[in-house]
Amino acid sequence: MTPFRYTRAVAAGDALRQGGQAGARYLGGGTNLVDLMRETIERPEALVDVTGLFHAIEETADGGLLIGAAATNTAVAEHALVRRRYPLLSRAIVAGASAQIRNMATVGGNLLQRTRCTYFYDNEGSRCNKRRPGEGCDAIGGFNRIHAILGASADCVATHPSDMCVALAALDATVHLGSTRGDRRLPLTDLHRLPGDRPDVETMLEPGELITAIELPPLPLAARSTYRKVRDRASYAFALVSVAAALEVTDGRVRDVRLALGGVAHKPWRAWKAEEALRGQPATEEAFTAAALAELADALPLKDNGFKIELARRTMVAVLGELAGAGA
Repeated sequence: MTPFRYTRAVAAGDALRQGGQAGARYLGGGTNLVDLMRETIERPEALVDVTGLFHAIEETADGGLLIGAAATNTAVAEHALVRRRYPLLSRAIVAGASAQIRNMATVGGNLLQRTRCTYFYDNEGSRCNKRRPGEGCDAIGGFNRIHAILGASADCVATHPSDMCVALAALDATVHLGSTRGDRRLPLTDLHRLPGDRPDVETMLEPGELITAIELPPLPLAARSTYRKVRDRASYAFALVSVAAALEVTDGRVRDVRLALGGVAHKPWRAWKAEEALRGQPATEEAFTAAALAELADALPLKDNGFKIELARRTMVAVLGELAGAGA
């Protein structure tokens, strides 16, 4: 392992000052970053431990929820307001990892975890534009069963691994960011980038910026929501396809809906087209199918992952049908 400096931040200003230095990285639970360092994929010169900061989970004045970036996945999943007002978030977190990992992993770190593409992790034997820009992508012509069908490029077909982020995308979450230059907020749906010709640049974070919190807006329809993850095995495999959904039905018609997909793109995929197609329509299987097909119309399968298109369609229809039935 490459030598590095380790410091533990004792205050927000201290963290931002140290994290803004060249070669520094912020450290949360380390459940992804430490693995990448062991594989020499990540080589930070300094680690700034921020696990002592930003733990609180608090109700906002307008009835939303502010979740500190250092709150553990377990703390969020078990929080009474999350379970009651945003059940899809709790379910996504529990589906994402074992209890041991949830106890260590932080909210901020979950947002910034990197792809689990096999070629990305094969540091010596495979070409990967995400590791070394311009090198090539062996996944495109290789075994690509788990890879993206939406939003990919000729330079990268990796998928984002997070379950939590899919739920947060559906919930209109906002990311709070801090740096020595000041604070700003960013919609979670804008945090992650599609690969384009620079798949190594994965987020819209500026150098030295630190995620300090995630804010969930008051969203009454989220009380009727769920998360479904389809994977090869039940023992915490990454999603082939996942669906986060919230649905409000009035007099048999879709009054409002939130929908996001995981396992299909380089970022958590907000299903804007499906949502637009559904609002005002009858809450029927036919309408759910039409909306799913509208979202998946631009899907571009690789040689091994074409099954994801039908799998995503069926999962979206099943989840929306489940929520519509519960509403009835």
